[in-house]
Amino acid sequence: MTAAVGTHRPLIGMTTYHRETEGRARFTLPAAYVDGVREAGGLPVLLAPGAPSTPGLLERLDGLVLTGGGDLDPAHGAPAHPATYFTCPDRDAFEIELVVGAIELRLPTLAICRGLQILNAAFGGSLHAHLPETLGEAVRHRRDQDGAVDHPVAIADDSGLARVLGQGSLASVPSWHHQAIDRLGSGLKPVAWASDGVVEAVELADERPLLAVQWHPELEPIGAPGRQLFDHLMVWAGR
Repeated sequence: MTAAVGTHRPLIGMTTYHRETEGRARFTLPAAYVDGVREAGGLPVLLAPGAPSTPGLLERLDGLVLTGGGDLDPAHGAPAHPATYFTCPDRDAFEIELVVGAIELRLPTLAICRGLQILNAAFGGSLHAHLPETLGEAVRHRRDQDGAVDHPVAIADDSGLARVLGQGSLASVPSWHHQAIDRLGSGLKPVAWASDGVVEAVELADERPLLAVQWHPELEPIGAPGRQLFDHLMVWAGR
C-alpha cells in the first residue's frame, strides 16, 4: 500500500453504477475502483446516484473519483445508437452536478472512462456514438461489453499527466469503451491520444487538480504506471 501524505487518510467519494432493479434493487461498483483508492491510502465513500450533490456533500470530501460504467444518455453524450447500453439519466445528472461542483471547489478529482465523458458533457462537449462506425477498428477500444483490450497511448510531453506518470507514452493501457470524445468541452484540453486519434486524456486549461483518462487504471496491477493516478489523487487530497 502507498502511504498517504502524513497521517491523514483522505476521504474519497466514488460514484456507483446505476440502480439495478432486477431481483433485489441495489447499487454496485466493481471492487477494483475501491481497491485502487484503498491501496493508495484513501478511505472510499460510495456515492449512489439520485442524492443531491450540493456543495455540502462535496465539502466533506478530500477527493472524488468518477468511475466507469454504462453509456451517457443521448441527451448528454452522443446520438442514440443500437449499441448504446445501461443509460441512466439520474446518474448522468448527479455526476454532472458533482463534477461541476468539484471543479468549482478545486476538489481533487480522478475521472475514469465514463467519468471523462461525463466531464466532457458537463462542459458542453459531445461523444462519438460508436467508435467502430466512426473511426473504424484499426485500434480496438473494447473487446465486448464484458472485457477490456490493451492498446498504447501517446501523452503530450508538457502535460500534467506526463509529469505524474514520468513518461510521454504508455505501451499498453486497459481500454473498455465504445464511445469517446467528439467535440471537446469548453475549458478542456486533450493531452493523450490513441493512434487512431481518440482522445485518451484531458486536463483543465487552468490546471486545477484533475486527472481524466479514457482507459481503466484500476484494472492495472499494483506498480503499473496507471496506478500512479490513484497515488497522485491522494497527494492532492492530503494537502
